[in-house]
Amino acid sequence: MYDSRSTVASCIEHERLTFELLEVRTRGQYLSRLRSLTSRERDEWDRRERAALARLVDHELEHGCAR
Repeated sequence: MYDSRSTVASCIEHERLTFELLEVRTRGQYLSRLRSLTSRERDEWDRRERAALARLVDHELEHGCAR
């Protein structure tokens, strides 16, 4: 029974991390549609996206709960 709970928790965390990545990408797209981003802003959005993707990939590798 404990394994089942741990799997569900992993999947919930996977969902959260997936949503976090989507949110970062969406915010960057919306902001760039509103106005031109400076190179510093583009670099920051790229960094945020890479960080969110890295957290998701690390989670998938650690827990094996990729969809």
